[in-house]
Amino acid sequence: MKAFADACNYANQQVKPQITSKTTIQNMVYQDLRSLFGLSANLAVRACARVGANRKTAKQKNKPVKDFKPTSADYDARIFAFREKDWSVSLTLLNSREHIKIDAGNYQRGKLKGRKPTSAQLCKHRDGSYYIHIQIKDEVPEPLKPSNVIGVDFGRRDIAVTSNGDRWDGKQVTDIRDKYNRTRASLQQKATKGTRSTRRRARQILQRLSGRERRFQQWINHQISYRIIQQAKSTDAIVKIENLTGIRERTNQQPRNKVERRRSNSWSFYQLRYFLEYKGIKEGIEVIAVPPAYTSQTCHQCLHIGLRSDKRFKCGHCGWIGDADLNGAKMISLLGQSVSLPGGSGYLCCNLSTDSSGLLQSPALKGGG
Repeated sequence: MKAFADACNYANQQVKPQITSKTTIQNMVYQDLRSLFGLSANLAVRACARVGANRKTAKQKNKPVKDFKPTSADYDARIFAFREKDWSVSLTLLNSREHIKIDAGNYQRGKLKGRKPTSAQLCKHRDGSYYIHIQIKDEVPEPLKPSNVIGVDFGRRDIAVTSNGDRWDGKQVTDIRDKYNRTRASLQQKATKGTRSTRRRARQILQRLSGRERRFQQWINHQISYRIIQQAKSTDAIVKIENLTGIRERTNQQPRNKVERRRSNSWSFYQLRYFLEYKGIKEGIEVIAVPPAYTSQTCHQCLHIGLRSDKRFKCGHCGWIGDADLNGAKMISLLGQSVSLPGGSGYLCCNLSTDSSGLLQSPALKGGG
């Protein structure tokens, strides 16, 4: 792993920053990577590919590529093989090819049974253990022909609300995050003050707590996304969600206290969207993001702008009163129906007044004769 990381850093330093093609990088430094770092042919190729991929990502975010750390190495079919007969993997290292037994659970055994994966990633986790992340490929089913649309409104108080009326309260997540924040603040203070044993113990507890909050939020998002996709599958529906890209940058410009800023910045809406999208692909369910403008301010009954106050929505035109997030989810569903279902153009239209002849009546003539 150290040789792989050193090779990536060398390639990143020797090749001009604007070059992102893995083939071009390989042509320029391939021989050096093999001679200087002792990598096999395909490990050198994978190092060039990683540098190219990281540069493309950094270019999209307008950031420089950070130094590569010796925590992982990429493997393809020429330097990696999985053997089901003895549950081991064959990996090309620096000087030899080794067969290493793997400790696989029932879930992993079920996924790998009868499969012949062709790529993997060797990783060293924070606990010091080594893991092999094996990638398997499945055929994507044909997208289902939709007859319905499920709108999903994302939020912090309610993590998700669907147009069918399902909702997932975010109070538990907020309480857990606040609890861990208080615990971290207390431990960090003790880790810098007190006796030597107190500081050491505080650092050990901080390390043990690391990742628990993230894993809890991940588990919640998995449960929500699974339920939504299964409901869409059972009703032949597609899923429409809000495109909230850039919302943190916009909300951080508003004056807020420290607690609200922390809660907003820890909102994991993008992870929930990602889980919905990949679970939808697996089940043949389309997940499409729609513009969020005015979805929470427009009444789903009459399509007029209403008044939203915290969690309540009131329409001054038709008089509908109800939950603001449910109204937003229904509006997202209407947007989806208007563009994704046959004859959907009639879902978002206003009723125009007509006179006795059937012609449109001017609003200026209403009540004036």
